[in-house]
Amino acid sequence: MKKFVSILSVLVALCLVVGCFAACGNDVEDPTNAATDGNVTDGNVSAGDVTGGDVVVEGLLKVIDIPLTEEQYAFAVTKGNTELLGQLNDFLAEIQENGKFDEIMNKYFGDGTPEGVLIADATVGASDNQLVIATNAAFAPFEYVEGEYYYGVDIEIMNLFAQSLGKTLAVNDMEFDSVCTAVGEGMCDVAASGLTIKPEREEILDFSTSYYNASQKIIAAAADTAFDACETAADAEAVLAGLAEGTKVGFQTGTTGGFYVVGDADWGFTGFANLEGIGYSNGAFAVQDILNGNIAYVVIDEAPANNIVAGVNG
Repeated sequence: MKKFVSILSVLVALCLVVGCFAACGNDVEDPTNAATDGNVTDGNVSAGDVTGGDVVVEGLLKVIDIPLTEEQYAFAVTKGNTELLGQLNDFLAEIQENGKFDEIMNKYFGDGTPEGVLIADATVGASDNQLVIATNAAFAPFEYVEGEYYYGVDIEIMNLFAQSLGKTLAVNDMEFDSVCTAVGEGMCDVAASGLTIKPEREEILDFSTSYYNASQKIIAAAADTAFDACETAADAEAVLAGLAEGTKVGFQTGTTGGFYVVGDADWGFTGFANLEGIGYSNGAFAVQDILNGNIAYVVIDEAPANNIVAGVNG
């Protein structure tokens, strides 16, 4: 399975210093005001034998195996940059045709070995001829940091794309909420951050062809039984809508998980008036607050959910 080095040690360390930041997950009335006093930059989480259903039932956490949404990931360029968009779409079609795309996916969802990009070599300004991507490298298995390297599906695809253009890859690692703006305003060339195609984002970005189908799932404490009888998204939504007033649910700020919890007209999400949405700088930090007892659940993309939970449960 996925060959990541677990962030379990990071999370354990966070537990030991919980007094320093536990308040980050509390009393955030507006989910757009994400908890920012702390940032787990090592987004790499190892995965155990994830075969479907709750990822691990004999551990601290579990993933409720019910897709809440259907969405598509794509890369994006500054709106109107038709030349770069055409090059990107041609490249994606090429690697899907020659098998390179499947090879990369196997490194992170199968038994292949991930290949990293040295952070020092990917520093913006390190060379004169760079393809600069905007990302939030705390979203394994799509982009994350381990040691002195960037890893992830998006990182490897973008590295190959840069090479196809005769350029070197530069990574501008930032908060996820800033990724679209950075590319939309021309500060970076490509948004590569597990980015879901969304009408609001299309106002400032042009999206590539989709390369990954994603969904949102719920992370809960392993002993939680609220969703045990659920079989469909509608069942899970009924449980969420029936939770006690003020129940805290976490998500990574600016992501579909947040739009799902608090509501978003572009998505057609009505949100949950009974829930208090809590935004975090990344998913691992949100999940830590389940362990701290500060929130009840986290809604996050399926692949990161599986990785985080497997890493915590060991």
